[in-house]
Amino acid sequence: MRASQYFFPTLKEAPAEAEVPSHIYLIRAGYIRQLAAGLYEYLPLGFRVLKKIENIVRKHMDNAGALEVLLPILTPSELWQETGRWDVYGKELFRVEDRKGRLFALGPTHEETITDMVRKNIRSYKDLPKNFYQIQTKFRDEARPRYGLIRGREFIMKDAYSFDVSEEMAVKSYEIMKQTYKRIFDELGLDYLMVEADTGAIGGKYSHEFVVKVPNGEAHIVFCEKCGYAANVEAARYEFELDKLPPEDEKPLEKVHTPSVSSVEDVARFLDVDPKKIVKTLVYILDDGTAVAVLIRGDRELNETKLINYFNALDCHLASSEELENLGIVEGFVGPIGLDIPVYADISVKDLHNFVVGANEKDYHFINVNIPRDFNPVEFVDFSTAREGDPCPVCKSPLKETTGLEVGHIFLLGTKYSEAMKAYFVDKDGKEKPIVMGCYGIGISRLMAAAVEQNHDKNGIIWPESIAPFKLHILALNIKDNQIKNVAEEIYNKAKEKGIEVLYDDRDISPGAKFKDADLIGIPYRIVVGKKIKEGKIELQKRSAGEKEEVSLENVDGLLERLKQD
Repeated sequence: MRASQYFFPTLKEAPAEAEVPSHIYLIRAGYIRQLAAGLYEYLPLGFRVLKKIENIVRKHMDNAGALEVLLPILTPSELWQETGRWDVYGKELFRVEDRKGRLFALGPTHEETITDMVRKNIRSYKDLPKNFYQIQTKFRDEARPRYGLIRGREFIMKDAYSFDVSEEMAVKSYEIMKQTYKRIFDELGLDYLMVEADTGAIGGKYSHEFVVKVPNGEAHIVFCEKCGYAANVEAARYEFELDKLPPEDEKPLEKVHTPSVSSVEDVARFLDVDPKKIVKTLVYILDDGTAVAVLIRGDRELNETKLINYFNALDCHLASSEELENLGIVEGFVGPIGLDIPVYADISVKDLHNFVVGANEKDYHFINVNIPRDFNPVEFVDFSTAREGDPCPVCKSPLKETTGLEVGHIFLLGTKYSEAMKAYFVDKDGKEKPIVMGCYGIGISRLMAAAVEQNHDKNGIIWPESIAPFKLHILALNIKDNQIKNVAEEIYNKAKEKGIEVLYDDRDISPGAKFKDADLIGIPYRIVVGKKIKEGKIELQKRSAGEKEEVSLENVDGLLERLKQD
């Protein structure tokens, strides 16, 4: 492809709204352009990268026995109402109404649609197992689209759905997809972790995320360098048994005056006690309006996702000042003793002795509180957010923490959707049973951003060879010099003949501008045809390492053959 006939409008400066490297460089290098918040146009270079990613994903999905389909983007509201997700998805679900007043959703995911297709066409155990996938545009009405392709309102996704006769067989399908995903991300050249994850609005029995390690990632991950355990902090198990305080003899309960002292740090200083012996009482309002109190040790943070999952709620929020007042609770001095709402405790509170809580009275706390003498929680539950230094739940070694970008997510759904939508099959014993499902997503467009987040320098993108828009970039530094032009043209034609994907910069612009564009675009190999042609030499550069190698003209065929084989 000749640059003079191509289209890659590069920019010298990053747009004001671009904050992270992928957003900055994909726009500056002419891969994408923003149409509106969270909506992007893929220019020719960007489209080539997308197709490379799609083809790698498609190859491995096909090899795993998955069958490609294409489902409608518009999905009737009736399907979503069958599973209850019309309300669960809330404001993120794009809802549209046709001229007859019938409601539809722009699909953010397709569990309902694929289950409807299967229930209409599969009736016997002889028709199972099956795994269907598609690569398609999805829509989510993000409250705050940001970071370019990382969090948009329209994005490209590969979603797959497995259907099995039993949970045992569904686990096998799940494991096949888990290994398939590893092969996909390995071929993409990404540094990633597979982590235990929360099932969220998709639901199901368990799930794993595939997370690319990047500084600007939205996912917070804890992992163990010794045994390989890794989990999103929303799903990571807190190993309480190795974080206990030593036992103490019980002391008499006492109410003490703590004027204008309410934070954990201030109370600990005022009473001269370890923050681990301060117990926070947090009042939450669930989506159905129920108020609950949750206790957690002063040095730990409560994980709202775990709270929502425990109560099987759609959402929750900390009680506001007005809500606390309506409940008759004194803000800043909340405690579990005598509280008129259900009290639950994080496992960090279990076996604490002589700890401190609010006294439900302004400027007062209780000290020397003990369970069950002074109060008794409904249940002890893991509500803690995992953090670096916590013991690994598998091997007990200290966990490390990192940030990452989720690029893939797999779920063992069980029968959540098949039971709700009556997707049954007749087993070999003649009995009707619900199909057991799994679902598997990969963010195709997000993978483009993830690759750039992991592969760039101060000058621009450094594409992994597997998804680069072209493999070779030829720069003719002075197109008006006939010798330079003729040699560059000859190399360009030979590269095409050998089947090498090549971009030939034949533009009549300065050498500096060509080098800057080449660095921005990030094609893996670069052949520079310049002044050294007088000595019968060209220069080969590798973008990832900045290596330069002089090559004699008589060795060009061998060089191109080498590039073809790499």
